[in-house]
Amino acid sequence: VQLVESGGGLVQPGGSLRLSCAASGFPFSTYNMRWYRQAPGKEREWVATITSGGGNRNYADSVKGRFTISRDNTKNTVYLQMNSLKPEDTAVYYCSRSGLNWGNGTLVTVSV
Repeated sequence: VQLVESGGGLVQPGGSLRLSCAASGFPFSTYNMRWYRQAPGKEREWVATITSGGGNRNYADSVKGRFTISRDNTKNTVYLQMNSLKPEDTAVYYCSRSGLNWGNGTLVTVSV
């Protein structure tokens, strides 16, 4: 199993970023996928989940209305569109196969 995140970077408050996670080594379309994040000095927290077919999505209250999780099962890729970013969104973002496997993460920094 391999999960490779990309798309992180430095963005100003109020800005947007789109994270991607390319998956391989398992039947992607049969698994729920999740995004987590870990801010400096804090524990990893769940951000969002999308079901295998993409029909259901759930979000942490802290990102609801600002972040959107999506997937393309033809490309074995899951995305996280992040809008209206806040400094408190600064973290390393990880994608996960149903909490079983993790990528190495991509750093998002929200700062002026």
